[in-house]
Amino acid sequence: MSISVKVRVAIFCLFAFVAVVGWQGTAMADDVTHRISGFVKHVDHDARTMVVKTADGTEHTIKWTGDTAWEGTKESGKGIEEGTKVSVKYTEKGGDKVAVGVKDISKDTAKAVK
Repeated sequence: MSISVKVRVAIFCLFAFVAVVGWQGTAMADDVTHRISGFVKHVDHDARTMVVKTADGTEHTIKWTGDTAWEGTKESGKGIEEGTKVSVKYTEKGGDKVAVGVKDISKDTAKAVK
């Protein structure tokens, strides 16, 4: 191999490495999770969405999927209704907030008050 071919191969390998690292960084940025807690203002079980109003008054529309983990309530959000206090862990995908986990903390709050 001549020097120019070795240089071309080295440049190609460097480019491929940078492309792979850049792609992984973008994919990892999509998996950032957020956590909110508040009261459920509205639930649409057919559309699998809920609106959660946080203490600062912000309303978040959260979607859930078959992969969403549920704690303190029935599967698929059947125990969630308006006025339920929840803690939601979600990711943002395509502009939508998709729940990773939902916990009904109304019962925890009631126990702490007693």
